Amino acid sequence: MEQYITAQDIIFGKSILPSKIIELMSPDDWEEFIKEWLETKEEDFFKIEKYGGAGDMGRDVVAYITNPKENSESYEWECYQCKHYDNALMPSNVWSEFGKIIYYTYKGKFPIPKVYYFVAPHGVGTSLSTLLDNPDELRKQLKENWEQYCKKRITNEAEIDLSPELVSYIDNFDFKIFDKLNSSIIINEHKKHSNHLIRFGGRLPSRENIELPNIKDDEHLQYVKQLVKAYDSAHNEAISDITQIPKSYNRHFTDARKSFYKAEELRVLTRDNLSEEIFMNLKDEIYDGVINTVEETYDDGFKKVKAVEDKAVSIKVESNPLRETCQTIDKKGLCHHLVNDKKITWVEENE
Repeated sequence: MEQYITAQDIIFGKSILPSKIIELMSPDDWEEFIKEWLETKEEDFFKIEKYGGAGDMGRDVVAYITNPKENSESYEWECYQCKHYDNALMPSNVWSEFGKIIYYTYKGKFPIPKVYYFVAPHGVGTSLSTLLDNPDELRKQLKENWEQYCKKRITNEAEIDLSPELVSYIDNFDFKIFDKLNSSIIINEHKKHSNHLIRFGGRLPSRENIELPNIKDDEHLQYVKQLVKAYDSAHNEAISDITQIPKSYNRHFTDARKSFYKAEELRVLTRDNLSEEIFMNLKDEIYDGVINTVEETYDDGFKKVKAVEDKAVSIKVESNPLRETCQTIDKKGLCHHLVNDKKITWVEENE
């Protein structure tokens, strides 16, 4: 069957499936990705932390259900053991991880987690999956494999023998807490995180429309005050507030407000799907493009407004991730955002 190639494929290249991208992550980035995924469920947890590294005592990413500072002996938590291998996990890959969580809870370093999940890009192999579904067999085989996989791998400070006390602890340990998570579910739920498009690419969703608020709600805003000053500087009669704006400026005033809120829609879209820093970078890019025009001399503030808006429209957004969704009206609106931020002015406040 002949493969269909789109224009987008030619311009940007064939997209790589998220399931393949996670296979290319570094172990540390994989842990960070799992932490981000848990952050999409932050309302379910008190705090989420990444411990991965030397001395983590078998805890890569931890989701605290209750505050560990309030009761250090019995707080509730979930453990996410992140393994980034080129193959599906086998029991030999993780015997020491079972050993660590059991040994350190036995020593009272932290309470037994409510659940303990293995998360890996290639998932869990059949043999390990079978053991996870059979807690009693998992318990039995852990003791059988302790000498080879756990004794010297739990800590570098000592060899951990299966003492009678530790055997008794293992025999009474609830092995039902151990389970696995499917990476496809994690990827799908990660879509709610602001880093999802940065990690996996794709198009931004449609922006949510922000209705133009009542002008009375905006009259205190800096960009509105500056527009009034700009009109006042160009008009024969004094204009001190929005109620005195002549009809000859109504079209521009309405368009300026629309553009301000279109840029606000873009800010919200960026905040919810990427990072608000990307929107700030775009605003900086517009600032860099218009500042020379801002600093030129004008007969009045209104001419300055129009000159700067026209300059903003001509700016080509090339490197910013928002380049595909940034519209002409957004560029004008970003000028008014810059005024609202007091980065630029149409008329100096003392004029």
